[in-house]
Amino acid sequence: MSFNETENILLCYPLHPDSCPRTHRLTGVKVAMYAFISLMILMTVFGNLLIIISISHFKQLQSPTHLIVQSLAVCDCLLGSLVMPYSMVRSVEGCWFLGDVVCKVHSSLDMTLCFSSLLHLSLISIDRYWAICDPLKYKMRVTNTTVTVFIIFTWIFSLVYCFSVVFSGVSAVGLEALILQMSCFGRCVLFFNKEWGLTCVILLFIIPGTILSSLYIIIFNVVKKHTKVLSEKVSVTTTCVNSQSSAQRERKAAKTLALVMGVFFLCWLPLSIAAAVDSFLDFVTPADVFEALVWFAYFNSTCNPLIYGFFYPCFQKAFKALISLYLWNQSFTYSDI
Repeated sequence: MSFNETENILLCYPLHPDSCPRTHRLTGVKVAMYAFISLMILMTVFGNLLIIISISHFKQLQSPTHLIVQSLAVCDCLLGSLVMPYSMVRSVEGCWFLGDVVCKVHSSLDMTLCFSSLLHLSLISIDRYWAICDPLKYKMRVTNTTVTVFIIFTWIFSLVYCFSVVFSGVSAVGLEALILQMSCFGRCVLFFNKEWGLTCVILLFIIPGTILSSLYIIIFNVVKKHTKVLSEKVSVTTTCVNSQSSAQRERKAAKTLALVMGVFFLCWLPLSIAAAVDSFLDFVTPADVFEALVWFAYFNSTCNPLIYGFFYPCFQKAFKALISLYLWNQSFTYSDI
């Protein structure tokens, strides 16, 4: 490479001899990327904050199911505030400016919050399965205490597993020569060998995906059976009306769970396939493509509050009350709306 060509390369740290090259992008492209990702981050943070505040503020929403939803919102909100802003700079600039220690902390938090978010989605699907398929035992089996225990276990397991994997370096065993060849100053990349790449895909995608899809099929069949039984009733009694109302709620819960499952697969399937295959192909996936897949997976955390806000009437009422209170200083209670 000639001196002139070397001079034209943009570097993350121009004064450092081993600096990584900065990703070359047109100014307009950079501005557009920053604007789009910033909007996504704001939607993720404030959308999930609205869920958290709604459940904390209104006692009507403080059920076992909504405790899981609130913990999921905390997880997604932390992802939007602690992980996504730094990932944005790395994705747009192609550089990491905060050093190796912060890189490891960032990667650990990224894994922890994504893993915890997916485990929370699994908990929600299990909760809905028990509520719809075994409603008589549901109230005895699922209480605020039992749900809190499962939530705490989910957080602790995610933190311990992800931080230990990143800081121990066990996922990069056998890749030392490749990492040394690709290393430069100003890069923050987490490498996974074949064994740990498959392990993470199984834990992060296959297990939650299997739980979501399996329980949805069971719930859908139960709801379909309930609807068929109710449609065969001719007499319209008070009991029948209440049963129809219950069946409608079940159908709506099944549809919402189907939407949650669909968004989950849409967001995580591309990244999971790339992560599983890439370690077997010597990491040939271009950096920009992999970054785009990561942001597509992050988008799942942006969608979660939108799903609950648009498809759950109880949250719609809570959002209206909070917006009325904080924006227009009009005092509305949950029951007034």
